[in-house]
Amino acid sequence: MPPIDVAQALAIVLAWGVNFVVIKWGVAGVPPLLLGALRFTLVALPAVFIVKRPAVPWRWLALYGLTMGVGQFGCLFSAIKLGMPAGLASVVLQSQAFFTLLLARLFLGERWQASQLAGLALALGGLALIGMGKGGDMTVLGFCLTIVAASSWAASNIVVRAIGRAGHQVAPLGLVIWSSLVPPLPFLLLSWLLEGGGSVLAALRGFDLQSLFAVVYLAVVATMFGYGLWSRLLTRHAAAKVAPFSLLVPVVGLAASHLLLGESLTPAQLAGSGLLLAGLVVSVFGGRALSVALAGRAGRA
Repeated sequence: MPPIDVAQALAIVLAWGVNFVVIKWGVAGVPPLLLGALRFTLVALPAVFIVKRPAVPWRWLALYGLTMGVGQFGCLFSAIKLGMPAGLASVVLQSQAFFTLLLARLFLGERWQASQLAGLALALGGLALIGMGKGGDMTVLGFCLTIVAASSWAASNIVVRAIGRAGHQVAPLGLVIWSSLVPPLPFLLLSWLLEGGGSVLAALRGFDLQSLFAVVYLAVVATMFGYGLWSRLLTRHAAAKVAPFSLLVPVVGLAASHLLLGESLTPAQLAGSGLLLAGLVVSVFGGRALSVALAGRAGRA
């Protein structure tokens, strides 16, 4: 991969890692579900007039918008508002890779590799350590909502695979932008019902520069810039070369939350985070390493 593309991949990692800190800033002044509505409105408009609509039925766009948008980010924003540390959220959210494995097995009949099972075991141990860990600022509700957010992200991954199996070739940026037309209305309705009309109106009347920065960053930097560059890299390089960069996102998330928010992990949370990230590394690289080892052994024989 050329140095310029490596630099772009690292820029995406930085944008997505800092994203968790920005969410923390955003939910400090705007109710989480209202923040979701504003984020996806800004993603969709005016971009839908510039980016071509993916050639997929509306039902797929709606399903992706609901799972990725309302499910993933609604739960993630709420989790951070309700006591999930931003840095720890960046780690726990990566469990989506293993929920994707489970859902792909259930709904798509995909087989598991030995390395994926080993990675899943490590990740489950890590999640257990994080969930049972005492101390720190993490709440049980925040942790559970982050797990639901990861599950929703996994569900959106299954939607993307199903779209591909149906024979549709979809650019990721176009899918994200056009599916962003779906979440704003459900978010607004849920915000009005669950967060209260008074809270919604008060947040809009008191909308300040920090809230504006959060919405713009989440929509423009984390989503449009991040997914736009990510899509470009995927068109230029094999997914196996690009995808491993995403493993650095929780590392940046932990560092940024420590530097900008003063967050720190308890020993159990730190150990659990290490296990979960190790599980991701084993799942991503384990099969390839095993194949290389077997090929080398066969060559020596």
